[in-house]
Amino acid sequence: MKPGWRAQVVLMIAPVVALVAALITLLPGSKAPSVAAPSRASQTQCLRYQQPSTVAGLNKLVGSLRGNGEFQGADVGADVELSDGRRLWVFGDTLRSASFDGQRFVHNSMLVFSASCADVVLPADHGALIPDRKDGVGYWPMSIAKVARAGYDLIGVSANRVRSAGSAGDTSAFTNLGPAVALFIVPTGQTPQLLTVMDIGPDDADKSRPAWGAAVAVEGDWVYLYGTANPGKPLVFGYSLQVARVRADDILDQDRWRYWNGTSWGTSASKAGVLIPAVGGVSQTLSVFHSGSSWYAVSKRDEFIGSDLVIWKAPSPTGPFTAGPVVAKIPSQASTLRYMPLAHPDLLPQKGTVVVSYSQNNTDVSSVVDDPFLYRPRFLRVPLP
Repeated sequence: MKPGWRAQVVLMIAPVVALVAALITLLPGSKAPSVAAPSRASQTQCLRYQQPSTVAGLNKLVGSLRGNGEFQGADVGADVELSDGRRLWVFGDTLRSASFDGQRFVHNSMLVFSASCADVVLPADHGALIPDRKDGVGYWPMSIAKVARAGYDLIGVSANRVRSAGSAGDTSAFTNLGPAVALFIVPTGQTPQLLTVMDIGPDDADKSRPAWGAAVAVEGDWVYLYGTANPGKPLVFGYSLQVARVRADDILDQDRWRYWNGTSWGTSASKAGVLIPAVGGVSQTLSVFHSGSSWYAVSKRDEFIGSDLVIWKAPSPTGPFTAGPVVAKIPSQASTLRYMPLAHPDLLPQKGTVVVSYSQNNTDVSSVVDDPFLYRPRFLRVPLP
């Protein structure tokens, strides 16, 4: 990163709006944003809640907390603990109330939880926090990671570019076009602000091209971006897993990314080695994290059609990953879809276990509109292999 950038951030941390434009030009390898220039975000009025101490309490909170109009229900739910002790969550397609002054349905949203308050982060236009492109393509968050700096956190959110073909809330009429990275700055105790969004590669609906950032893990100054790909062959519903890495300060410069080819880190994405094969493989979006000397990949096998929640274990971020036994069943049933389990290793931690959430939705959009609680993640605790 260019000399003096970090010091400049600390010195200018109060006037965040003026800082945003300057930071975009200073980020290494940065390109013109693929979306409109981000507007300053603010936080909604505090929604009071009591922190749960158990997974059962967490599910009770999710199933009973009545959000304000700007957040009724959503899927995904990837999270990170901020350096100031708050917890930041990003969500995918988000439903808002009919009385909300703004878009009723947006492709992404963000909540910040402090000790007793939950706040929705809203951009000035009351649209999606990562705004849609001018051609209508939106961004579905996949994973989130933090790099701590003096006085602020730099937050990276990996996302899938998506073109919707149906009505708002239609869970089937969409096309994934490739991954993207959104960068946020979160000054200590303040509201997250979007810095920039960068599309990775051209729009391409080919599922055999890895979606880099399907899972993200940070170790020291390295950011590991895991990619998932489906070969498009009959009866292969799972996704394979590959990995790239880059220094945190260079994440927007894809020329600096390196790809694990099975023996070393190379410059060619097309030669990235397969860590987990697609047959019986992971979901398109998953979690990878490390604990102690081990690395874990947490996913539902075979995407929507599967039911087995499995944890793969490895001695390093490059594998080899070995599948453990099935730790839970989360099948989709009739009109209820259960998908995209994500791990939350620092949420209600207990040795030898991990808290996992999974998204839940209903194929009947009207049912979700009538009861947004149908469209909120659920949580469970599972053993680590």
